[in-house]
Amino acid sequence: MAGTGTSSLTVKGDVKVGPGALLAIGCEPNFSPCTDDPNAGTGGTLTGQNKVFGDIRASRALGVLLHASTIKGDVSLRGGGGAESCNPPFPGAFADLNSPPFTDAEDNSIGGNLTMTGLRSCWLGALRNSVRGNVFVAGNTMADPDAMEILANRVHGSIACFANSPAVQYGDSASSPNQVKRHAFGECGFKVLQPNPAPNGPLTPISVKV
Repeated sequence: MAGTGTSSLTVKGDVKVGPGALLAIGCEPNFSPCTDDPNAGTGGTLTGQNKVFGDIRASRALGVLLHASTIKGDVSLRGGGGAESCNPPFPGAFADLNSPPFTDAEDNSIGGNLTMTGLRSCWLGALRNSVRGNVFVAGNTMADPDAMEILANRVHGSIACFANSPAVQYGDSASSPNQVKRHAFGECGFKVLQPNPAPNGPLTPISVKV
């Protein structure tokens, strides 16, 4: 049952994430099981009911993990990320998780824009989000060659992806193209094809117009 247990949160204003901090909001089966889910070890069955009525804004944060949450305003992640490495020792709170640093937004409903710029980390992804505004992903550098999976998002505005390393790709996500109502630019352009899955799968558009 969705919303049972304690893995739910409501914030009536903004969430601001400072330098070196880790923000983790939301949980869902398989992709990020809830800590209070008795079936977490086998993928889980619960989904947290999380709402932020303002913006989420991170400046030089170590990582931001957003899952299955509703954000009424913008999500803006700028700088930070813990440096371009996937190797231990892991920095900050990621040491407790025994995980390299990463930033991830999956299965969220975002009422404004989604912006990810200038991150230096191990891995970055944005998958299956519904974004009422625009998506802008630029100038991010990741150590994991499988990173930069910006896929399967439903974008009511436009999407633009520039100067990311690696470039936006399918990796091993087994995902699908972004569905974009207006325009698509750069690495996320309508004419950009990438192997799905990498490196030898069939060439598939990163974004399609709907």
